[in-house]
Amino acid sequence: MQSKTITATVALSGLLINVLASDLAMAQNSTSETNAGLHLEEIRVLAHPLSEDGTAQSITVLNGDELAKSVQGSLGETLKNEPGIQSASFGSAVGRPVIHGLGGARVKTTQDRIDSLDVSVTSGDHAVSVEPFIANQISVLKGASTLLYGSSAIGGVVDVETGRIAKEHIDGFQGRAQLRAADNANARSGAIRLDAQLSENMVLHFDGFVSDADDYDIPGETESLALREAEEAAGKEHEEEGEESGVLVGSRAQRQGGALGLSYVGDRGFFGFSASALDAEYGLFGHGHEEEGHEEEGHEEEEHEEGEEPGMIDMSQTRFDIEAELDDPFAGFMSLNFRLGINDYKHREIEGDGVVATEFNNDAWEARLQLQHLPWNEVSGTFGLQANSRQYSAIGEEAFVPPVDTESAGIFWVGERDFSSFDIETGLRLEKLRHKPTAVGLQDRDFSTVSASFGVIRPVNEQLTLSALIDYSSRAPTIEEIYSNGPHLATNSFEIGDPGLGKERATGLTLTAGFENGLIELDASVYYMDFSDFIYQQNTLAVEDDLPVFNYQQNDASFAGLDLKGLVHLGVVGGGDLDFTFLFDTVRGELGTSLNSNDNLPRIPASRVGVGFSWISAAWSIDADWSFVDGQQRTAFGELPTDSYNDLALYIGRTIQFGDNELTLFLQGRNLTDEEQRYHASIVKDIAPAAGRSIEIGARMLF
Repeated sequence: MQSKTITATVALSGLLINVLASDLAMAQNSTSETNAGLHLEEIRVLAHPLSEDGTAQSITVLNGDELAKSVQGSLGETLKNEPGIQSASFGSAVGRPVIHGLGGARVKTTQDRIDSLDVSVTSGDHAVSVEPFIANQISVLKGASTLLYGSSAIGGVVDVETGRIAKEHIDGFQGRAQLRAADNANARSGAIRLDAQLSENMVLHFDGFVSDADDYDIPGETESLALREAEEAAGKEHEEEGEESGVLVGSRAQRQGGALGLSYVGDRGFFGFSASALDAEYGLFGHGHEEEGHEEEGHEEEEHEEGEEPGMIDMSQTRFDIEAELDDPFAGFMSLNFRLGINDYKHREIEGDGVVATEFNNDAWEARLQLQHLPWNEVSGTFGLQANSRQYSAIGEEAFVPPVDTESAGIFWVGERDFSSFDIETGLRLEKLRHKPTAVGLQDRDFSTVSASFGVIRPVNEQLTLSALIDYSSRAPTIEEIYSNGPHLATNSFEIGDPGLGKERATGLTLTAGFENGLIELDASVYYMDFSDFIYQQNTLAVEDDLPVFNYQQNDASFAGLDLKGLVHLGVVGGGDLDFTFLFDTVRGELGTSLNSNDNLPRIPASRVGVGFSWISAAWSIDADWSFVDGQQRTAFGELPTDSYNDLALYIGRTIQFGDNELTLFLQGRNLTDEEQRYHASIVKDIAPAAGRSIEIGARMLF
């Protein structure tokens, strides 16, 4: 099958080259005005109620062709090339986004503004249950977003807008479909989306997707050089990977799912619902990478047999969503919007011999009510209520967190006022949260959190806009941070929570600048976050069950960094617009009080710089991008350094019009230099590099 994929890749490459040669003369007649028209599309960030008029918060949006070129199997991989965003990857199936060095429970992932309602924050090997391939748009609110989404969003929000519940009429019948195939891991995927106007007021939605990939190829060995050297220094003999060398065994992944939605769209609003299902299976190469002689409690040690399959996760989710909106609901208010998501999630962690070791369940719901009011003394704004409930349980060998029920409710207001030379925006949120363990002997914990912000937006002229945002946020500790007590093989550690943990508080300052004059586009953001009682894991140097013991504890901390992204229009070349792009980002995270003479925080991404060229005509799109990710030597106590690497990517797309339909054939290459790439934000970076060179072919159809 892999040889067929390579043959198809070569065939499509030849087709693209031949069509390019035959169309070059036609492309010469294309004007820059026509090309510019290809990029103009309205961007509405539904994740932020103030975004239509601009916001002081740094926001990244992917949609249209840009999203289609970037989309991969996880949110982290899809967004990893955007400034300030990295991926905490665990193979091809798992990759939670890391924003400004903050990840895990501090970054909230949502689907149409409702939590993903999975258990991805519990462990780095748990996938987010949001499928990037069905996204209409992905919006990233960088920095504290606790005002709108609660205390878990102290680091940011990643919202995937699916359009599964239609909000407006459509013109008859429309949709899109895509097919992809790659040589690395023999990866195949397909997705389809259909929307139809059934009657004057009824709109139907359907989508489905499937993806399948084998273990992916890697350059060299699975273990990093730093890990091998550490093992040798400890007197542990390093064993060659043998036939596993060049392949990350256990990195296979398979996903399938879909949704059905129905909406009533009237003159004053809409009401709709959707039902969706997701099933996934993916490998657990991190499990079993434990110290020799490790015995699970209550189980005798078994010798690993040669050729035995690695473990895997079998995940399923059934989800129901409701949304309703009414214009002019009553006096003094412009609109009312209600969202509800209900979730039945479970996954089983299965050992290589087929035995189910642990089963996770998460029954949860979340609701939001937003009321946009008419201007009061020239202040426009939105009131909101948010509530959620979660019943979490884990049974089995890796149930290091006991069953806990969590409930929270919050009320918020965000508003803005326009002045002659600047705009201001502000907001306030109050929230109550309660953790209720069902196990005997564990105490309930209650928390009250407060968040507030104040921002100024200053349009200096038609080209330059400056903004400043200062915010205060507080976060309640998660159940993992409070109640953990047991071996966690995904992180190769024995984790112990602290039932006495208090709230985490942060004060942040963000300065942003946006410049555009027709020739140059530039977005820059400088940020600083000062944490009190920052919650983190500390290596105690103790050993339990042959695993290093990590305690959750609190300390002051700070994060500072810079995001930079720009574009320079070089002019019209060969009938198409030629642009030069560049990006740079860096972040520094450190503890306020040094421990063991080390104030570095773990898994802080390294600095990176990137440049690229983009050529777009009426029929063609060609992008070549190179980035350099620096090595990370500022490591936390017990953490290994990560080497630098280069990344070279190429995209070639040919668009063909068939009346109102549009077909795009594309060829895409990732990691073309086949370098060893290890993401410092990943918990498995030293035993699981990113995929090696990958050549992908595909087709997208809009109709």
